[in-house]
Amino acid sequence: MKNRHIESLRHKAREYHRNHQWRLENGLRIPHAYLDERREDLSWWDDVGFILNDRRVIVHWVHPRYVYSNAIEDRAQAEIPPPAPHWRHEGGEKKYRKLGRSRKKVIGIAGGRTPPAWSDYFDALRAREDELTRSGIDLDIRPSMRVSLYRWATAVDLIAPIEVRSRDDIALLAAIARRLLKRETTVANEWPGYRYGQVDWLAEAERRQ
Repeated sequence: MKNRHIESLRHKAREYHRNHQWRLENGLRIPHAYLDERREDLSWWDDVGFILNDRRVIVHWVHPRYVYSNAIEDRAQAEIPPPAPHWRHEGGEKKYRKLGRSRKKVIGIAGGRTPPAWSDYFDALRAREDELTRSGIDLDIRPSMRVSLYRWATAVDLIAPIEVRSRDDIALLAAIARRLLKRETTVANEWPGYRYGQVDWLAEAERRQ
């Protein structure tokens, strides 16, 4: 028996795509530019969109090293608690650093006066993050995929060990996601036994610079 809620979301997604323009390039929605001089850089995350079964698919891809990096920052924040549950300052504006598509964290304050306790906190937090970045942590990241249905699109959160530095790479990412959604392959078949851990993180230390 079909799930009525899922079928309703699929129907609404088709209707949304039919009634709203979506600019594609060679069948793909490519939101980012790719520079030739960065073809050797490590890649961390990217997005790509395409059409499947008359519905939009939006792929949010991250490399396992990105998940590992976030885990380091989470570990440091767990070990260095803030001095108060809420930010308190005199004037000024919070400064943030992006952590991928949607996450961000406070790294300081522009203008105003930062209380000494918070200044000490940020110094200690950055120092601990630097230590963990140099040493790594005991953690293995495996490839995975999560699919979410919405009224406007199908969202795919994919953790996969590929490098995306060019339009050819983003097209390959879209092709892999399409095959996964169509069940022509699986994450386990694409990357059998793969794990990204401390050894990999330390091996990439110089390239992360």
